Amino acid sequence: MKMNARLAQRLLPFLSLIILFVALSIASPYFLTANNLASVARQTAVFNTMALGMTIVIVAGGIDLSVGSILGLSGLVGTMSLEAGYPIAIGIPVGIAVGAGCGFFNGLMITRLKINAFIVTLGTLGIYRGMALIISNGLPVHRIPAGFAFLGEGNLLGIPFVVWLLVICAAATHVVLEHTRLGRYAFAIGSNKIAAIYAGIPVDFHTAAVYAIGGALTGLAGMIEASRLMTGQPTAGLGYELQAIAAVVIGGGSLNGGEGSVIGTLIGAFIMGLLSNGADLLNISNYWQQVIIGAVIILAVTLDEFRKRRQG
Repeated sequence: MKMNARLAQRLLPFLSLIILFVALSIASPYFLTANNLASVARQTAVFNTMALGMTIVIVAGGIDLSVGSILGLSGLVGTMSLEAGYPIAIGIPVGIAVGAGCGFFNGLMITRLKINAFIVTLGTLGIYRGMALIISNGLPVHRIPAGFAFLGEGNLLGIPFVVWLLVICAAATHVVLEHTRLGRYAFAIGSNKIAAIYAGIPVDFHTAAVYAIGGALTGLAGMIEASRLMTGQPTAGLGYELQAIAAVVIGGGSLNGGEGSVIGTLIGAFIMGLLSNGADLLNISNYWQQVIIGAVIILAVTLDEFRKRRQG
């Protein structure tokens, strides 16, 4: 019986994605067009990449409310380096490094100051956004090489390049979570931090590491976003933290830590992407989209809590 309930819980996000896909196909004649599906793939690549990083953080029992600000700061600094004349092969790693540095700083603050991750990242949400506005004077970066557009808008073998990039990031994240010591320790820390400490796991080190990895993936998402817009916006990523957290939770991740998977997160992010795209196609207000996203998060967390109570 427990096995059936667990299987149903794992299949629920996938079944929800299929139902949503079919419903939108029926509701709008424009949904199944090649241009629209390519647009969905490119748009969700940003949220997917962020959500992959958030998955590792949530598995380890943490949370990062600053990822939207990290995305904006990373994309801005990366495009500023391109504007300064550095090649694209340098500019993209610069953006990723900024994201990794921000994530590492979050992890360091959490572990050294022993402050709740929610409070730390709520604070750095404002710090990183403020830094982006300060160094840019609130102005976007426009003078970017035309070749940079390939990262977010280019195609490789007829498939959006960001999809290939997402597959690589997802595979790497899966390997880290399922086949490395860092991944095993992340699950252990998220499941029971005190037990992990008594087991001799270097909790502080691995906590900082997962935040750094999450930040690096968010930095890459920031560069993808900048490439799609062909501008470095200091205000980019506003509210994106909600999307990333929602993707993980909808995909079966637990805000209590110790649970989460790459496949589940990808499905969750695609559900969020389809909801947004479908709302646009059906002329549903952006305000209602926020209501829907919030309701979906509450529903997903409620189902997770209900399942745990039944198992308990």
